[in-house]
Amino acid sequence: MLASSSTSIPLLNLQAQYASIRSEIREAVDRVMDSQHFILGPTVEAFEKQVAAYCGAAHAVGCASGSDALLLALKAAGVTPGDEVITVPFTFFATAGAIIHAGATPVFVDVDAATFNLDPDLLEDAVQAHPKARAVIPVHLFGAAAEMDAINDIAGRAHLTVIEDAAQAIGAEYRNKRAGSLSPYGCFSFFPTKNLGGFGDGGCITTDDPAIADRLRMLRLHGSRERYIYEEVGYNSRLDALQAAILSVKLRHLDQWIAGRQHNAARYSELFAQAKAPVVLPKTAPYQTRHVYNQYSILCPKRDQLRSALAEQGIGSEVYYPVPLHLQKCFSYLEYQSGDFPVSERLAREILSLPIYAELPAVDLERVVLGIAAFYAA
Repeated sequence: MLASSSTSIPLLNLQAQYASIRSEIREAVDRVMDSQHFILGPTVEAFEKQVAAYCGAAHAVGCASGSDALLLALKAAGVTPGDEVITVPFTFFATAGAIIHAGATPVFVDVDAATFNLDPDLLEDAVQAHPKARAVIPVHLFGAAAEMDAINDIAGRAHLTVIEDAAQAIGAEYRNKRAGSLSPYGCFSFFPTKNLGGFGDGGCITTDDPAIADRLRMLRLHGSRERYIYEEVGYNSRLDALQAAILSVKLRHLDQWIAGRQHNAARYSELFAQAKAPVVLPKTAPYQTRHVYNQYSILCPKRDQLRSALAEQGIGSEVYYPVPLHLQKCFSYLEYQSGDFPVSERLAREILSLPIYAELPAVDLERVVLGIAAFYAA
């Protein structure tokens, strides 16, 4: 390993990414400013076509956030109060929050210990135990696809709609097919920290069904297809033209950034093998033919002490997620208990995400691993 530097290593360096595309971004923003067309319109339509093509879907419908993408998909799928929606407890809050906002009740199913994604073996039992279930939301966590063939098969036999939470997984592939093209709905977030991140909130839903796309466009615009005529009470959830212009520029560079993240993940594997630190590295299943590493998350003993030691060395890290959803206070009425989902609870205790961004210098990768190895050797 190389000698380490004394500079800090952030978990994510958006400034470095911006520096590489600054002129392209400013030109795109200026075009929108000159047009003075800020909400929906041709810039958004152009981006929707680009992102749909990238994901291998026929349509993409831009909206205000990844959270709204999930909510709009649930509403378009016909989820109503009294329904249940099956998902995982080890995910960002928005996955379950959207279910609540749709008037439904989340039903949690534990994740697979190796992939951190929905365990299909447990899904089968949950479907049989919950006849009120209307939909299933598998999460492609950290940029790796869930086991969609098994999930789609189980859901199909029970007549449940599958909605992919692909917020962290644009460009990820399952058996060489892109996330967002693996079910009737694919939901994406363009939050700034995502691999394809805007300069604010934004999201979209992908689908192959033109009727679904039409309904989503109506729902995002207050429930209107014709100006001032409302078919139902919808939402104000529109992707603005500034974000679409920025995202169009960044989409051109996305595969290069993903390749950089994949390179860094491979280098981490080499360095950790040399360091012999007692950590569990991310694994990919054979069906996960493209992991995009929105996060690089290891499992480690004494996680919180390790994180403090890294912070003292100026090394950034993050815990995604410290409390699984079934143990969150706001979901206490669901009456889940500690121990109900042991894999999710173990992950919450042991997981730690490390810097993985494409611009990360090689010496900094080595410094991260050296810091972790030194902690366990002390």
